[in-house]
Amino acid sequence: MKLKIINKIFFESLPILLMILLIPFIKSDYLLTLIYIIIILASFKIRYITDEYKVFIAGFILMPVFEFVFIKTGVETFQRNSLLGFMPLWLPFLWGYGFVAIRRVSIYIIKLFNLIISLHFLNF
Repeated sequence: MKLKIINKIFFESLPILLMILLIPFIKSDYLLTLIYIIIILASFKIRYITDEYKVFIAGFILMPVFEFVFIKTGVETFQRNSLLGFMPLWLPFLWGYGFVAIRRVSIYIIKLFNLIISLHFLNF
C-alpha cells in the first residue's frame, strides 16, 4: 500500500519535473510557454479533480504578484524577462500547475502519513 501511494506521488510530480527540466534546453520563452500549456492540458486530460482549475488560476495569478514584489525589492532577478519585462512568460503557467501538483501530492502525503501512523500503532 505504501509503495502504491509513493508511486502516485511520483507520477503526480512528473509534469512539474518535466517542465522544470525543459527550462535550460528551450531558450524561447514563447515556445516553452506553448509546451507548458500542452503539458498542463494533457495532465488535466489524464486526471482532473472537480474545480481544480480554480487552484491553477490561484497559482497563475498569486505567485507572479509575489514574484513581482520580490523583483521590485531586489530579492529576486530573472535573466529571462519576456513577461512585461520582469519575468519569463512561462512562469505563471509553471506556478499555476505547481499549485495543482502540490494539492494533488498533499492528498497522497496525508494518506501515506495516516497509513504509517496506523501501522505503527498496530505494532504496539
